[in-house]
Amino acid sequence: MDHLVFAAPDLEEGVRHVETLLGVEMSLGGRHAGFGTRNRLIGFGPHNYMEVVSFDPDQPAPDRPRWFGLDTLETPRLVTWCAAVTDLDDLVARARAVGVDLGEPMSGSRRREDGSRLAWRMTDPWAERAGGVIPFFIDWGNTPHPGTILPASCSFRKIRAEHPDAERVGECCRILGLDVDVAPGNEARLIATLDTPNGVVDLS
Repeated sequence: MDHLVFAAPDLEEGVRHVETLLGVEMSLGGRHAGFGTRNRLIGFGPHNYMEVVSFDPDQPAPDRPRWFGLDTLETPRLVTWCAAVTDLDDLVARARAVGVDLGEPMSGSRRREDGSRLAWRMTDPWAERAGGVIPFFIDWGNTPHPGTILPASCSFRKIRAEHPDAERVGECCRILGLDVDVAPGNEARLIATLDTPNGVVDLS
C-alpha cells in the first residue's frame, strides 16, 4: 500500500472529519497542477500515507471530470487506494493479459506548499477499477516518497473491501498480487484499519 485516498466535496470539511476521527493534525499537502485538486496529508511511515483530496478553488476547471469522482461526490469517504510499483509498464501489460485494464500510464505532479515539486508516473486513476476497490498504481521514480518527510502520526494495519461482485473482484486483486479481502456487499466500499491516537479505527 502506497497511500489511501479520502475524498471530500470540501477540503476543510474532509480534514475536520479525518482529524476528529483519528485524533491527529494533518500536514500540509499541495496542488495537483492541471487536475483542479489539492490535498492534505497524514503520514503512516516512510513509505505510506493518506491524502484528503478535494477541489482547488485557485485552479481553473480541468478539461475532464476531476479524478476520484469529486465532481459528483456528496459526502467525504475513502474512495480508493494506491499501490507502489517499480515496473509500471510491465504491470499494466500483465494486468491486461488477465482482463484487467488499468489504462495507459500517465505522468502526474504536485506542487508542495513550500514550492517544491513532486513528480511520478501512475496508471490511469480514471480507469474503471471496481468502484475504487482495485487500486491505481504509482512509480515515484527518483522523487523522494512523501512519507519520508511526514510525521508518522498513525500507522496502517490493513485494508478490506466490499463489492456486489466480490468473487470476481477478489480474484482480480489476487492476480495483481494485492493483499485485500473482498466480501460481498451492496456497493463498492473500502475500509482501512489504522492505529491512531484514538485507538484502532476503521476508516471508510
